[in-house]
Formats: sequence, C-alpha cells, structure tokens
Amino acid sequence: MTTAADAFYMELALDLARRGLGLTSPNPAVGCVVARHGRIMGRGFHPAAGQPHAEVFALREAGVRARAADVYVTLEPCSHHGRTPPCVDALLEARPRRVVVATEDSNPQVAGRGIRALREAGIAVEVGVGADEARRLNEAFALSVVARRSFVHLKLAATLDGRIATVGGDSRWITSAASRQRVHRLRQVCGAVVVGVSTAVADDPQLTVRLPGAETQWITRVVLDPALRTPSGSHLLDPESAGHTLLACSEGAEAVRGDRYRGLGCELLPLPGEGGELDLDALLHELYCRGRMEVLVEGGSETARRFLAADLVDRVHLFYAPKLLGGRGSLGMLGGPDPERIADALCLDEMEIERVGPDLYVTGKPVRRET
Repeated sequence: MTTAADAFYMELALDLARRGLGLTSPNPAVGCVVARHGRIMGRGFHPAAGQPHAEVFALREAGVRARAADVYVTLEPCSHHGRTPPCVDALLEARPRRVVVATEDSNPQVAGRGIRALREAGIAVEVGVGADEARRLNEAFALSVVARRSFVHLKLAATLDGRIATVGGDSRWITSAASRQRVHRLRQVCGAVVVGVSTAVADDPQLTVRLPGAETQWITRVVLDPALRTPSGSHLLDPESAGHTLLACSEGAEAVRGDRYRGLGCELLPLPGEGGELDLDALLHELYCRGRMEVLVEGGSETARRFLAADLVDRVHLFYAPKLLGGRGSLGMLGGPDPERIADALCLDEMEIERVGPDLYVTGKPVRRET
C-alpha cells in the first residue's frame, strides 16, 4: 500500500533524476533515495553514460544502513551488463527491506527482469509510485530504445496569430529573452538540434547552448542540406564554435561537393532520399546510433511540416508572443499544401500551458495518425 512517505521519497528521487537531464544520453535519467525509520540514508542520480547508476551512488552513501531500508528508484533497476554492472546485483548485496519502483523499464534487455530478480530473492517490490512523472521524465528514452531513433522535439516561435516571420523574412526577435533562454535549456537537454538549409542561409544561426552562469555546452548541430549549399562562412562551420556540425546531404551532392566541405573541417552525413528531400527516418536512426536520444528541430515552416507529415514529431514546444502580425504575405508556422477540412488538422494531447516572461509556452504530444 502506497503511503504519504512513499510519495515524498519518490518525489525526492524524481528531483534527483532531473539533475541528469541532458547528460545521460543514451541512458535514462534516474534518481534513487534510501530511507530507513523516517530518515534519508543515501541519495544518488545517474550523472552520465558510463558512470555508476543512481542506485549505486545511493547505496554507497547509505552503506550498511541500507540493510532493511526502503529504496526508492524512479526506473526499474537494470539487470544486464552494459558499461556498468547490473544495479540489481548491488541491491541484492545491500539487502533492503523493500524496493519502490516508479515505472518498469521499456528497454527490452530489462523489461521486468530487474523487478523479478528482486522478488525471487525475497525482497518486496512495489511498482507505480510516481509513475506518471517518471514516464514523462524518460519519455525520450522509452521511445528511442524501442524505435531505435531519436525522440523529436519540435520548437516554433510565433505571434498570437501564428506568424513566424514577416513577408520580408524578418523573424528576430518574435519572442522574449525569457523564452529564448528556455529554448537554450531545451537544446541543452536534447544535445542535438536540427535546422533546414534555408534557415542556415537566411539566419546564419549559431545553435549553441548559451545559458547564464553556465559554460557553453558542446552540441551536435544538424543542417538538412540535400544539395550542399550551406555558406562556407556560416557560424555553423566555424571551427572555434562550441558545437559539432553535421551536414545531412544527398548521396549525389556528397560525391560532387563533399571534398569542399571536408576541407572546412565539416562532417558530412549522406542520406537516401527522393525528390530533393532527405529520408528523415534514416537521419533519426543515425543520430540515435551516435548516442543522441533526443533532438530539437528548430527549422522553419517547411522543416516543421516535413517532420510532422512524416509522423516523426513526439512533442511540440510552441512559444507565442503577445503580438499580432497579420498580412497575407507573412509566414505561417507550417508550410505545405492548404488543408481542405478541419478533420485534416493534427491534434495534440497532454497539453500544458505556461507563462514564460510575457509569452505563452504551449507543449503537447501529436496524436499519432492511424495507418
């Protein structure tokens, strides 16, 4: 039976797990608390791939006090050998009274095995405390480990009437500094950002992580550039920039113009495609194989349309400024052909709305279309 103490300690474990967001890819963010007789004996979180998991840090701090204690962990303890030994082994050695797990692991290598091993050893296991928060925390991991592609966040900034640029292409700055700071945090969490070549040419963005009080973080920047026309003087190709740039291009363009960009120190990522458009599934699988569990798509209306049309957007992040732009020529949030029916609209679920400075920040998950 779940108690108020269980909910309290699991919330502490979730707070610890959040400290690893953006640092653990391709692993999940996990937190752990060891409690006994109403006191915390140990705490831990997974800080980065290849380092010990949350349970190990918490059990080390608790020491012998972990015996007959309650262990609260935000994700099922792993039972397989990866870069580190199984956390189940550490728990079996510590012999706690009970292990409270927020949610089972979606990784097929684990998938209930850790919970089963603990129960078979006579340790009580309770599953489901804080489950909703835990699933949201690791929704990217849950999808990527099964689909073997990066989880896609789509970010768009617009006026209240849905305009992202004037007829002349001016788009700086629609939203506030507070919203831009939030976007930098999204970049930090994802570790990879994707734009179309039109954005690279028109805006010459840096696409780095610049947060107050934090050092600039290295980030993977991907330009969808089928014909390889990113300017050689672009910020994205600056060797002094705190970011690694991948130019995703067609196989034909790579053969003809690849040497020029390699000479600039840029990495090319040739991808299959048709009609001048690259295979986005292949792109996301490649990024997943490179250890990028999440990507932030920041391209313009056409790039947003392509990811949505391919049913590859997993969460949208919409920043609305308290402005009305109007006009027939100003650019809307999404490109593509005009829909004829309201029934053709893409629906969002799990909607959340927040004030960020003067702006509205709306998040939601696209409802998957039936095929």
